[in-house]
Formats: sequence, C-alpha cells, structure tokens
Amino acid sequence: MLNIDGLVTSYPDWRVSFSATLPKGEITALIGPSGAGKSTLLGMIAGFVPVESGTLSFDGEDLLPLGPAERPVTTLFQDHNLFLHLSVFDNIAIGLPPGLRLSPAQQAQVKQAAERVGLGDMLARLPEQLSGGQQQRVGLARALVRGKPLLLLDEPFSALDPALRREMLAEVARLACEQGITVLMVSHNPEDAQLIADQVLFVDEGRIALQGTPDILQNSDHPGLLRYLGQ
Repeated sequence: MLNIDGLVTSYPDWRVSFSATLPKGEITALIGPSGAGKSTLLGMIAGFVPVESGTLSFDGEDLLPLGPAERPVTTLFQDHNLFLHLSVFDNIAIGLPPGLRLSPAQQAQVKQAAERVGLGDMLARLPEQLSGGQQQRVGLARALVRGKPLLLLDEPFSALDPALRREMLAEVARLACEQGITVLMVSHNPEDAQLIADQVLFVDEGRIALQGTPDILQNSDHPGLLRYLGQ
C-alpha cells in the first residue's frame, strides 16, 4: 500500500499538498486539469521533486530518505527515451543494474519482459524499425525488467491513436494483475480511468479533491470535476 499524507512542495507562486492511499496491486488513475499538480505528485513519489513536509511510505517503508534509484518505483513517461543505436534487447537491458556483462539470469529477464509485451521476436530490431506502439512496449518492458512493485505512468500513451492507446492500457492492466504491481497513472482522458482503473484521484488546484471508484466520474457533483469534464 502506498500512503501519502500531507505531502507538500512549494513554488514561488504555488503550493501543493497531497494526501491519499493507493491499495497494493491496484491501478489508480490520477486525473485533473492541466497544471493541477498531477505530474508534480508523481515526481514527489519518484524522488525527482523535493518534499518540504509530510510522509510517504510503501508497504510500511519510509520512502522520503531514499534517492530515486533506491525507491521501489519505476516511472514511464510519454518520451520513452529509447537509444536509437541500440537494439530492443539492449534498450530493455538498460533497466537492469549496470555491469560489464549481463548474467544468463539477466538475459533471461530481458527476454521474458520482451515476451510479456509481445516483442519476443523483435529483440534484434532497432527503434527505427518499430511502430510507435512497439516503441512504447519497449519502454514498458524496460520498466517491467526492473522488477519494482510501484509503477508510475506519466501519460506514456497520450501520443498514440485511440485504438492503440486502449491496447496499451489493457496491456498495463494485464501485466499489473499478473505481477501484483501497484500502478499510479496520470491521464487527461477520463475514458482511460474508466477502462482500467480500480480507483480515481481527481486533482484540482494542487490537492486531491476527490477519491473513489471510476463511478465518481459520472455520479459526483463536485464543481471542479464538472468543469473538468465540461459539464
């Protein structure tokens, strides 16, 4: 379980404060208007954004003293950061601890991650030989090979066409279920939350204004949510 309690950071003209609980092994969608603080919250959890006060723990472990590399967290961004001169295999392997050579066990991990996202027969290809969706799958496989229990998705599929985006979301849901991964997913599209999320956090003006099942997108009369949905 990810516990966020009074997590605060400030900018010269803006302050955010977040509190929420994310059940272990579930998918939580983080929605809200642009500039509300969604990506800031992910950055605080991942360790990229300084935290002024509050607590952050995962399965009882205090995450705040830990650096980004030490946290049980993997983040997948819209820019999947593939190295164009490296094969699919090598791009996935970057997710493993650095070393002079991969051990046989690590090589097996890479191949298994590739197979899980449907790239098992494309390990020798370069990124330029892949479609946009396949490139996103490489990024997802790299996240999986790290073996960390908390996956943060900062709109990694927003540039894909609707059908491919739904396919990738379904892939995330399947993999999260199979491996018991806790997922926090930022999206500007409420449909994404309704497709795969177990719960929804609505962020408004630097705080979590609503938390509940995806049904709140249809049943809540919160003014900020209604404005966001254009109702």
